[in-house]
Amino acid sequence: MLGRIFFTCVFLGLFCACSSLSCRWMDHKFRQYSGNSFNLLDMMANNSTNSTEEQNTVAFPHNLYSQASKASAEGKLSFAVQILKEVSALFEEDQSSTSWQEVTVENFLNVVNKQADELHSCIGAQGETKKKNTKLHLYFKRLSNETLKKMGHSAEAWELIRREVRVHLVRADLLVSSLISSN
Repeated sequence: MLGRIFFTCVFLGLFCACSSLSCRWMDHKFRQYSGNSFNLLDMMANNSTNSTEEQNTVAFPHNLYSQASKASAEGKLSFAVQILKEVSALFEEDQSSTSWQEVTVENFLNVVNKQADELHSCIGAQGETKKKNTKLHLYFKRLSNETLKKMGHSAEAWELIRREVRVHLVRADLLVSSLISSN
């Protein structure tokens, strides 16, 4: 009987330790990677030859962020992961008209993809089956079609996208930061 209790305590201890370890990256590395992504985006702005006064014609999805901020921890993480993945997909498009250094873009994509992968690992098993937010996906598709493609993937279009992406990364950072344990 005492052996069974001991085994149960050891099992629960290991289970709890493993559960917290799965999000250890979020607690210890997320802010660093988030800061790196902002710095890399800012470097792209500094390397941009065209400053544009044009406005993005795709309305920012404030309502989706409002809904996400009220979601469970897993819901917030799922939303943040999807943002990161959508940003990564957007930055895979033709950037030949920009003056961005290729290595900066590659580093940015590496940081964003690392964030997405690590945050995804923090989502529990029931979050694995969660469908992606269709409205968020359609919003990024509209950014691609109505900004990049209509403007011929021009440097001006990419500057609009870069600024829009920065706002998304700030909002994703706020969502995830609301879940980070204070140490």
